[in-house]
Amino acid sequence: MSDVKTQIDETVKANDVVLYMKGTKEMPQCGFSSRVAGVLNYMGVEYADVNVLADDAVRQGIKDYSDWPTVPQLYVKGEFVGGCDIITEMTLSGELDTLFDDNGVGYNKDAADKIREANA
Repeated sequence: MSDVKTQIDETVKANDVVLYMKGTKEMPQCGFSSRVAGVLNYMGVEYADVNVLADDAVRQGIKDYSDWPTVPQLYVKGEFVGGCDIITEMTLSGELDTLFDDNGVGYNKDAADKIREANA
């Protein structure tokens, strides 16, 4: 395994929730990353953020690691969940709540409900 792939693998497995994104959770650098970080932040999820813009090897490496062509990418308990469109759909359908519940990831259920109410 290459150094970058090893680094990504260790990060994904060492954190319950990881978001590979453009920018940081405090300052996203693209709309798609901003949407996913915004959902996680609003729901009070503790997660590690990895700024792919800080390292071209990581930016390409995460795409190779997941075999998914775009960023952001969300991982929960070492498993790739999806990008912006998938996370948006899962949030609105309640599937993201279920995923977090099933994996013991803490989040604010009321906040998740408010997201759905606002988008109904």
